[in-house]
Amino acid sequence: MKRTIAAALMAFSVCCLIVCAVCFFRDSTETSPVFAQSTSEQKAEPEEETLPSPTTGPQITTLRFSATGDNLIHNGIYEQAKRRAEQNGTGGYDFSYCYDQVRQFYSDFDINWINQETLVSDTLEPSTYPCFSTPGDMGRQLYKLGFRAFNLSNNHTYDKGTQGLQATMDFWSSMPEDVITAGLYTEDSTSPVIQTVNGVRIAYLGFTEHTNGIKTPSDAPSHVIYTSELDVMQQMLEQARSDADLVVVSVHWGVEGSHSVTQAQRNLAQKMADWGADVIIGTHPHVVQTAQWLTAADGRQAFVAYSLGNFLNAQSTADTMIGMILTFTIEKTTQPDGTSSTVIRDPLFYPTVNHYDANYANIRIYLLKDYSDELAAAHGVRGNFPGFSLSYITSMLQENVDPEFLALPKETV
Repeated sequence: MKRTIAAALMAFSVCCLIVCAVCFFRDSTETSPVFAQSTSEQKAEPEEETLPSPTTGPQITTLRFSATGDNLIHNGIYEQAKRRAEQNGTGGYDFSYCYDQVRQFYSDFDINWINQETLVSDTLEPSTYPCFSTPGDMGRQLYKLGFRAFNLSNNHTYDKGTQGLQATMDFWSSMPEDVITAGLYTEDSTSPVIQTVNGVRIAYLGFTEHTNGIKTPSDAPSHVIYTSELDVMQQMLEQARSDADLVVVSVHWGVEGSHSVTQAQRNLAQKMADWGADVIIGTHPHVVQTAQWLTAADGRQAFVAYSLGNFLNAQSTADTMIGMILTFTIEKTTQPDGTSSTVIRDPLFYPTVNHYDANYANIRIYLLKDYSDELAAAHGVRGNFPGFSLSYITSMLQENVDPEFLALPKETV
């Protein structure tokens, strides 16, 4: 009997243990999905945030431009250059001395333009006034100085007839590919010359009032466009306006030796602005004249410098010793849709002094900011004009050029 009761108690105990175990494992199984779900939530990747696409604004391109006046090469200049080359043992003509004092100035610009007043070649004999011819080493020196744009249309273009035209065309064609010239046209083309710099298309045109009474030779390989040919000028300027972002025009006009702007100059300047010119660079008077903004027919603002005066030369009057370098910023704004507009900003004139010692010795160019009373006192032009001085130079500039555009050294003002 006792054995039966003991067996029953043992069996009951085993059953209780089994029931407890089942309950324990069942509870554990039921709680497991909770932990799994939590783990899954921690590892889930967050949804990507949608960011607005950036708005593309206008692209602005800027270029710095300089324009220099009449590079008028008399015999004193090329004879001195020949002697220097002989002394250096290099042969040819060494014009570097003439420009050493302004060399650094031109390195600050993207484009340097100049009016080359005389024919340049490697084949014609050098000659001076009244019919000029200049050795090719002059053109190569200007290239080293930083000039890439050359105006060839002026009153001396026909000085050597057909031979001179062909020789100068051959010379400029032999220069590096980044050189452009304006002002000589062929029967097949009177299209503007286009220069592209950093995506900015600049058109160059050149016109002259006269060629010292010499008519275009019948067999000329190229020719000038006279300012009396208004219909041709208008067509050329309108084409340039449609082809380029900026239109630069050189015009050889005015009265030699006069600071006064004629009414004919003013009238023609307005016409050229209306037809498409953005910048009008005046040459020929050999002395400085004033400048102004013009409003073109389409509302554009065009800038005209009526005369930059002389650069290098061997003339003999005080005011022909003083020139100006025009500088400005070209700003092209291109919109996201591809349309663009181009303007010029901050036009300024930096005066220059053409200096020589007694008897036209050592002819060279200075910026006015680097010129001194000591140099002025030693200038050979004082033989004709004893009053030549820094004070005279400053006064003359202030009397004849709008001060808004004059970059005068502070110590001279």
